[in-house]
Amino acid sequence: MTALSKEQQTEFEAAAFRRLVAHLRERSDVQNIDLMNLADFCRNCLSNWYREAAEAEGVPVTRDESREMVYGMSYEDWKNLHQNEASPVQKAAFELNNPHK
Repeated sequence: MTALSKEQQTEFEAAAFRRLVAHLRERSDVQNIDLMNLADFCRNCLSNWYREAAEAEGVPVTRDESREMVYGMSYEDWKNLHQNEASPVQKAAFELNNPHK
């Protein structure tokens, strides 16, 4: 692998993050519970990681601000537009696989 400067690595990581966020915004049909069941993270996790990174650098970011950054709108608006009630199968898989109990 080509040696990257720290700045290049950060730039590429940021680009990958922006692409992931854009992809998740485009795929509003994919529910957070599906992401949790398959990959053990969801949009809310991503927004929490963003907020934690900002706060680690001394930049206060609210939960609502970080969620809006990920969702592209308020979380309440996203839920009203895109979130469906989880099916019994989705709920059962979440309960079985949820490591955050």
